[in-house]
Amino acid sequence: MTSIRMSWRLASRLSVITFAVLVIIIVALVQATNGSKTQNGDTTNNTTTSVTSDGLQGVDLGGKVAPTFQLTDQYGKSVSLADMKGKPVILTFLYTNCPDICPLTAEHLHSTLQALGSDASNVNILAVSTDPKRDTTEAALNFSRQHNMQDSWHYLVGTQEQLSPIWSSYSVYAQTQQQIVNHTSALYLIDKQGHERVFMNGDTFTPSQLAANIKILLKE
Repeated sequence: MTSIRMSWRLASRLSVITFAVLVIIIVALVQATNGSKTQNGDTTNNTTTSVTSDGLQGVDLGGKVAPTFQLTDQYGKSVSLADMKGKPVILTFLYTNCPDICPLTAEHLHSTLQALGSDASNVNILAVSTDPKRDTTEAALNFSRQHNMQDSWHYLVGTQEQLSPIWSSYSVYAQTQQQIVNHTSALYLIDKQGHERVFMNGDTFTPSQLAANIKILLKE
């Protein structure tokens, strides 16, 4: 009887150990699969981008006329999108107190201009503020200097009443929450004739992708 009890206890313990080992193996396999999916997903996002019939990388905007606007840049100069015709335009939306994405976007734009070389002078970059309360001309100039863009773009500021219609025209969400402004990370490419060509995600675009797009637009 004692022998039978010991055998039962041994079998019970072995089954518990076996079950635990199986659970560990299953968890490890699931983690490995998820890790693989994440890595593959990142790779796919970096290497497979939508391409238009013109060879532009990004979401095709159909070539509709870009809504025009007029604001003040970091030097206090009045700037209108309508005056930009004749050169491709990179249009984005930022705010100077942004802790992460906006500085990265600015750095990527700077790298794009470096990649373009002599063609950089044939491109206009407009950065429209999403923070009318804090983005003054002084703040815009300081931010531009921090990212070596002071003479390479127009960082445009304005009042809530001036900026809101522009955000709406370009489907940009901008909402202040304490010190952070939640806003759409957007990059619009507008051709020499003032037509919207492609939308690029401000979080994920690379300087090489943007430079390649600009070169296509410059040849048109």
